[in-house]
Amino acid sequence: QVQLVESGGGLVQPGGSLRLSCTGSGSSFSIAVMGWYRQAPGKQRELVAVISSSGSTNYADSVKGRFTISRDNAKNTVYLQMNSLKPEDTAVYYCNDESGVRRGYAYWGQGTQVTVSS
Repeated sequence: QVQLVESGGGLVQPGGSLRLSCTGSGSSFSIAVMGWYRQAPGKQRELVAVISSSGSTNYADSVKGRFTISRDNAKNTVYLQMNSLKPEDTAVYYCNDESGVRRGYAYWGQGTQVTVSS
């Protein structure tokens, strides 16, 4: 069971960049497939990026080429580098164990707010 804390959100202008961090605890962190999710007001939470224990990645089409997910298992941390931000990226961003989310036993933290506005 992994406890996760997200940080790094904020207010940025369109075209700007942010780097989000997700720090966890627990011995299973290094083997978990981790994902970044986001939820905009009035919309369903969606998966935007995933990274496996070996470092393979995948992205939602809406963020491909702009976002990069990475991890540092020694620090129990997953990152999301977000470039060329658009207003439609505005959401609360969460990290979680992708397998746990898919299987329905994940617990969600507070997330971190990302607002892209001019």
